[in-house]
Amino acid sequence: MKTRTIFLCSILAALLALPIGALAGEVSQGKTLAYDGTAKTMKIEEYDTNFTAQAKYGQPTGIISEYDLSQAKVGIIPENGDVVRIAYDIDGQRKVAIKVMNVSKQDLRKK
Repeated sequence: MKTRTIFLCSILAALLALPIGALAGEVSQGKTLAYDGTAKTMKIEEYDTNFTAQAKYGQPTGIISEYDLSQAKVGIIPENGDVVRIAYDIDGQRKVAIKVMNVSKQDLRKK
């Protein structure tokens, strides 16, 4: 019994020692420039985190990013001009989306 307890405690300690960054992905938010449902790709112009009353989702940065949506959960299908939030992982040169939220049509702050 004592050996089992020591074993379980050491497993728990090892799990807690994992860096948090290894478990979390990256997040981007921006305006949808192109959404292709058949190719499962999306291009956005990224926004920064400078939130103001006039720019409640942030200011445009001019950075254009493309995401692979082949493995992503997509909420409300975005249209050009919609603001989206994308959680993604980087696989080499590709940004592979995990989840896509259409912020402009699914804003939780309005509820």
